[in-house]
Amino acid sequence: MIGRRPGTVATEVGQALRQAGAEVVFGVVGSGNFHVTNALAAAGARFVAARHEGGAATMADAYARVSGKLGVLSVHQGPGLTNALTGIAEAAKSRTPLLVLAAEATSRLSNFWVDQSALAQAVGAVPRRITGAESVRADTAAAVGIARGQRRTVVLNMPLDVQEEPVAAFHGFGVFSAGVVVPPREADVAALAASLKAAERPVFIAGRGARLADAGEPLRALAERSGALSATSAAARGLFLGDPFDLDVSGGFSTPLAAQLIHDADLVVGWGCALNMWTLRHGTLIGREARVVQVDIEAEALGRHRRVDLGVVGDAAETARQVADRVTAKIGYRTPTVERRIADKGRWPNLPFDDRSTAERIDPRSLTRELNTLLPRERTVAVDSGNFMGYPVMYLDVPDVEGLVFTQAYQSIGLGLATAIGAAVARPERLAVAALGDGGALMSIAELETAVRERLGLVVVVYNDAAYGAEVHHFGPHGHDLATVTFPDTDIAAIARGFGCDAVTVRTAADLKALTAWLAGPRHRPLLLDAKVTADQPSWWLEEAFRGH
Repeated sequence: MIGRRPGTVATEVGQALRQAGAEVVFGVVGSGNFHVTNALAAAGARFVAARHEGGAATMADAYARVSGKLGVLSVHQGPGLTNALTGIAEAAKSRTPLLVLAAEATSRLSNFWVDQSALAQAVGAVPRRITGAESVRADTAAAVGIARGQRRTVVLNMPLDVQEEPVAAFHGFGVFSAGVVVPPREADVAALAASLKAAERPVFIAGRGARLADAGEPLRALAERSGALSATSAAARGLFLGDPFDLDVSGGFSTPLAAQLIHDADLVVGWGCALNMWTLRHGTLIGREARVVQVDIEAEALGRHRRVDLGVVGDAAETARQVADRVTAKIGYRTPTVERRIADKGRWPNLPFDDRSTAERIDPRSLTRELNTLLPRERTVAVDSGNFMGYPVMYLDVPDVEGLVFTQAYQSIGLGLATAIGAAVARPERLAVAALGDGGALMSIAELETAVRERLGLVVVVYNDAAYGAEVHHFGPHGHDLATVTFPDTDIAAIARGFGCDAVTVRTAADLKALTAWLAGPRHRPLLLDAKVTADQPSWWLEEAFRGH
């Protein structure tokens, strides 16, 4: 039984959240969030202490994404919240159901005072506040309801003086809504069905919204029935895994074949997908004569990034089911010839390349392709941002749609390690793999201690080019001085060993024998691979992205 004893507002919030289903809380504890965090732990929640609030926020975000449960973050007033803001912004932009327990100084004379509600709103989170002992249960329930029901990141401010107020006996919570499915209009269903009937080469692109709606099976069925090829945004990679007509990721990560087949489509339907510059390569993936349809639960999302011929407000799964009943089965784009081409050239690991490895540095394509062979299939891949990021996203296979955690909505570097830690806590039966650049690794390296302390058997791969590679390849060709974005080589493996990790420097594929040995062992602490990668050219996706700059 969960402990239920009268106490203060702070202990009441902790007990109430545990009863509401909060199983894990991430954070950094200070005086202002000490009691609420201890109350959660005393009630049976697991507390994961991070070394920086930014890391804690991203861990909670990743935990929620991978587990499907409520993410909970606990931070100190003022600087505790501001330290966490980048992670909170990423979660808010990704519509992660995350509850931030933020202690709050309400006196403007306090060194800790900032307008925390304004900060929350500024990064897209929903600010709420505990207003007193009499309303603490309703205030907490409302915050949890918004986070879960609306899939929002909520900052629940807890004023220091209010936290100390005594509360009568704990009475518990009510039942929380899981959210409302938005049905499409009849006219829109008919119009989309008509478009699919008329199309000869339809393509579906499913995004985060389709993933959140659990629309994989309805979309697979509709794609097969309507003769459509299927693709995803990077955030929904794996949704169509196993379908022989799956093009994998659409956009900058696309294979040349996928880009061609999408461009040749006469109908493109985005399902819970923003159809932004990344997913459509600045619009160049859409042919001039193609008709574009967008399905989303939010009307304001329709046509936000590009003009669409038909906008449908509706849940992706429910819309797909209703449309399928009105479409007659046909071959469409799903011809034997297209199937053979996808099998042959539809995945990056199958495509030949000029290996640029040397005795001192390994080509990131060779590195990642070898890792794909060595790592167990049951894996969760967490990817940081940078020039390197296309390699782990596209050369490392994932077991399903939950296998890639892509914290890129805010496009910040330095989130990948914490993402992997949160994923490892959520799915301990899968090997978590963190793919980082050296810049992001050094930004977040303190969280290696968290991984060691929590005895997380994760693999950290650092694509180390001793630079901010994206800036090098963006500005270098134009003759700019690169002194501000290049650095002396850092022995990140040595630093990792100092935190208690196993670690090895990788210069050639032969050095990966250390990974094989680690995988065969107890995996009771992380393994870091400091891979010295070639840096003489940008990744293919970065070259594509620069065309729109």
